[in-house]
Amino acid sequence: MPRFPDLSPDRMTEAQTRVAEAIKSGPRGGIRGPFAVLLRSPELADRVQKLGEHLRFQSSLPARLNEFAIIINARFWESKYEWFAHRPLAVQAGLADAIADAVARGQRPEGMKEDEALIYDFCTTLHRRHFVDDALFERARSVLGDQGVVDLIGVSGYYTLVSMVLNVAEIPLPAGTPPPW
Repeated sequence: MPRFPDLSPDRMTEAQTRVAEAIKSGPRGGIRGPFAVLLRSPELADRVQKLGEHLRFQSSLPARLNEFAIIINARFWESKYEWFAHRPLAVQAGLADAIADAVARGQRPEGMKEDEALIYDFCTTLHRRHFVDDALFERARSVLGDQGVVDLIGVSGYYTLVSMVLNVAEIPLPAGTPPPW
C-alpha cells in the first residue's frame, strides 16, 4: 500500500483540482513524481511546482549543467526516482554517460569539462559541508555569473525538497526499472 495513494479527480478539493490542472497544463504535462504527494497541501504544491518550473525550464544554467546538478542531488539524497527521471535528461543535454555512471557509483567523475567539475565541486561541497569557501564561490561566480550561482543554489535546494518528498512517500521506480545503486 503506497504511503500516499494517488488522488482521483473526483476526490480532490477545489484547490487540489486547480493546482492539478495548472501542473498538467504546464511544461510537465502531467502529475508525476512528487506532485501527487504535494497535492495534499495544494498551496504548497502550487508554489513548489512554479519554483520547479522556473528552475528546470528557465534556469540561466545550460541544461547539461542544470541536469548534472539535479542528478548529483539525487545521488546525495539516494532518491532513485529522481535519478530515474533526470539521468536520461542529463545525458540528452550532453552529459557523458561515464560521468553520470561515476556519480551513480558515488565517485568523482573523471574527464569532466571545466564547468562540469565546477558543478560537481560546488554541489557536493554544499551538500556535504553545508557551505562553500571563498575560492569555490569565486570559481563558480567566474564561470556562472551571479545569477548562475543563485540558480545553482536554487536547483540544489529545490531538488532536495523533491528528493525528500519522493523518499518519504517511497515513490517506486516504474516496474522493470533496475535500481541505479
